[in-house]
Amino acid sequence: MALLDRSEWYDIARETNWTPSFVAESELFPDEMSDPYDVPVEAWETFDEPYKISYRQYVNIQREKDAAAYSVKAALSRQRFYESADVGYLNLIKMHYAAIALSEYAACHSDARMTRFGRAPGMRNMATFGMLDEMRHGQIQLWFPHELVGNDRQFDWAHEAHHSKNWAILAARHSLDDVMMSRDANTTAMMLNFAFEVGLTNIQMIGLANDAANMGDYTFQNLITSIQSDEARHAQIGVPVIEIMIENGKKAEAQYAVDVAFWRIWRIFAIAVGVPMDYYIPLEKRERSFKEYMHEFVITQYERQLRDVGLDRPWYWDLFLDDIENHHHCQQGGIWSWRETVWWHPVGAVSPPEREWLEEKYPGWNETYGYYWDVIIDQLVKDREEMTHQNCMPICCNVCQFPISNRPGPVWKARVHQTDHEGRRYNFCTPVCKWVFESDVERYAGNETIVDRMYNGTIQPQTLDAVLKYMGIGVISEGGRDGHDYRWADPYRPVADAAE
Repeated sequence: MALLDRSEWYDIARETNWTPSFVAESELFPDEMSDPYDVPVEAWETFDEPYKISYRQYVNIQREKDAAAYSVKAALSRQRFYESADVGYLNLIKMHYAAIALSEYAACHSDARMTRFGRAPGMRNMATFGMLDEMRHGQIQLWFPHELVGNDRQFDWAHEAHHSKNWAILAARHSLDDVMMSRDANTTAMMLNFAFEVGLTNIQMIGLANDAANMGDYTFQNLITSIQSDEARHAQIGVPVIEIMIENGKKAEAQYAVDVAFWRIWRIFAIAVGVPMDYYIPLEKRERSFKEYMHEFVITQYERQLRDVGLDRPWYWDLFLDDIENHHHCQQGGIWSWRETVWWHPVGAVSPPEREWLEEKYPGWNETYGYYWDVIIDQLVKDREEMTHQNCMPICCNVCQFPISNRPGPVWKARVHQTDHEGRRYNFCTPVCKWVFESDVERYAGNETIVDRMYNGTIQPQTLDAVLKYMGIGVISEGGRDGHDYRWADPYRPVADAAE
């Protein structure tokens, strides 16, 4: 067989469906794990994966990728880049590794479910390689920050974050568990491989790789590029699944799964990628704004991919477009104001030149978010740094788990959307999060945000110090502070002095 071209034996080798004789097929492939949509197995057997690869080829390619990534790391580690890099960029790296590394390991479970319970032989084959991909991604993104722990204990969150109850991690796990860990094989493929990996990861990998290159961090650039080449392959698992669903009269079910997953992951994604791109990268090194990346790699491409696969734009598309202009700016202000609650050192990054750039990229920024930062700046120039810290916890959304917020200033668009269920009131940040909850109440009811845990007695005593300890702050490492020690506010001091 090894002497034949792959095209001559590949289809035969992966046709592994059979008629079970020792157990019923319903026991071998239970609906709740395999296919709750009742699509005939004959239809699943038409699954045709876009990327075809043999195990021998896969191992050879992955070995070359690992050799390249680790050799670049070894060669560049002698330059001691991370000891002199800009603090904002370093905290982008801390944020990324902690949010992503163990998420990759979690994705192994998703692919393993597709490998075991997928009805399509081609799907099982691709998912096996996808599982190996995700394991590699988790390992390499734990190994790279490990050597940096000696420089800064906050890099230890790369391993510890997903074992903690930090508010940011609770939000990430709530969405990732929904999309990756608690669905059947086919729904997981539509949610994870299509909505998440086809819809959003290009901007994360390509955008961050470009920013890393501009910073001179070729180690991280090479790492991200290596990972993205894997994602481009196993992300394709979702496309034939959706096509088979639509061909068998299940378009509404496919549309729903994709729409829920896209919104849920977007809310995390805007913070994990949008905040660093627009605030943590030094101004002179920013290639494009997060908004510009989103319009090129998501709005244009994802809409075309939806149309090509036979789906429609999500019903909330206009709300999504508005969220691109808004969500990460709100959370940047919130993260900075509650900086002691996170495992990195957020930077303010709103000096006069930076505000000019933000206003250019996001017209109206100064009248809204600038209004919020003006209050903070006023306290800093009066040497009242203590007044820039928050002493209470904000209300969090019961779906995305992030603080409920919207445009500040005179326009004041912050709204809470609510629904009552079995004697409990649930709060949501947007109509979309409310829709996600109400479309499957039993799935989402009962979950508790970090604020719920504080006020229902789970966290004792009900103090900010107890909340910080509960989240791992001061246990794994100390919490954050302003990464630039407020130097970004210095240009405002002469103006304030003149006014006095």
